[in-house]
Amino acid sequence: MTTASIIRAYYQAFNDGDFPAMMALLTEDVAHDINQGERQVGRAAFVAFMAQMDESYSEQLRDIVILGDGDRAAAEFVVHGTYKKTADGLPQATGQTYVLPAGAFFDLRDGKIARVTNYYNLQDWLAQVIHG
Repeated sequence: MTTASIIRAYYQAFNDGDFPAMMALLTEDVAHDINQGERQVGRAAFVAFMAQMDESYSEQLRDIVILGDGDRAAAEFVVHGTYKKTADGLPQATGQTYVLPAGAFFDLRDGKIARVTNYYNLQDWLAQVIHG
């Protein structure tokens, strides 16, 4: 598989809600840099993060553009989501919808994703869910 096809498969699995397929594309020691948060290491931590996200948000990624090749890549996309359950430290969830530009950076090793660094503008998201 090419770098772009691995990233494409990762996002297709995300959009399909197929988290086992997503996890199969990650190295066991994957580094996950959470937007404006900590780095978590390991597939088990990623699984736990995705389960928590799935509880609070329903999201689809659209207009995905993948850049790069070899062992490094980036993706730009638009998140279309619904905030369905209040997440710790965030505003009350009442089913608000949001549309948010976002991006990610990837390292690949041996045909698998070894690092995912996600970025979106948290202030933009907060403005959308607080003020609609």
